Amino acid sequence: MSNDMIDEKARAVVWFKSLRDKIVAAFETLEDSHESGPLSDQPAGRFEVSETSRNSDDGGDAGGGLMSVMRGGRVFEKVGVNISEVYGTLGTRAQSAMAARKGIPGMQGDPRFWASGISLVAHMQNPHAPAVHMNTRMFWTPHAWWFGGGSDLNPCIEYDEDIAHFHRTQEQHLVAHGQDLYPSLKKWADEYFYIPHRHRARGVGGIFMDDRNSGDWEADFALTQDIGRAFLPAYMPLVEKRKGLDFGMTEKDVQLVHRGLYAEYNLVYDRGTKFGLETGHDANAVLMSLPPMAKWV
Repeated sequence: MSNDMIDEKARAVVWFKSLRDKIVAAFETLEDSHESGPLSDQPAGRFEVSETSRNSDDGGDAGGGLMSVMRGGRVFEKVGVNISEVYGTLGTRAQSAMAARKGIPGMQGDPRFWASGISLVAHMQNPHAPAVHMNTRMFWTPHAWWFGGGSDLNPCIEYDEDIAHFHRTQEQHLVAHGQDLYPSLKKWADEYFYIPHRHRARGVGGIFMDDRNSGDWEADFALTQDIGRAFLPAYMPLVEKRKGLDFGMTEKDVQLVHRGLYAEYNLVYDRGTKFGLETGHDANAVLMSLPPMAKWV
């Protein structure tokens, strides 16, 4: 395998784009199929697609991506599905973070990087339908490469059977990669999506990995693909089941307060948000995860 991993990077980009296309199509089909229940009388939502770019220090080409956002749909109040491919050199703070957190030596001598991935956050119209986050990515430097990401469920009104289905589906997609992998990634998600200043998790968890490098790129890429493949079957049945339930101001108030937790976590703790802003990526794309409305008590 070459140090630059040109073929591997290209394959990763193709996968993230294909996953994006499947999810966008599935979500728009869901909008079309919502023909009874709350908000079914308004037009079905559609994604608005725009190009994003990363600002490099020297003004040269630094990559970008596509931001696909749907607002005010029948089912989705706001949902974004972004893909990106960015590259360049890491700034001093990012180099120090890589060296300290990931133990990557030699960053100052050659601080080049490349990253690609898909990032999704869905905030729902119906408080009974759970919000969700999914992200998978590949990161490369001349000194190391790794995969990261996962998906986690963020219901404001919890249903035990929905939570069980979400976790069970992800476990089924990971079993081929080792019996001990799902418990490990579930524990990682529980710890990563914890809000220390609130002394609670932001949701009901899922799976997460931050620096997967087993030494076998093909195996780790296959795992990353299966994490992506698990998303739609884990999530779509829950929305189908809950999107038509009646709700009132009481349930909407619970939803808005819960969204405050989501906003706090993403702005204070989320590493992807910090990395995107520090490396000059499009701020609107980085902050796409924030809910359209939230409240605090």
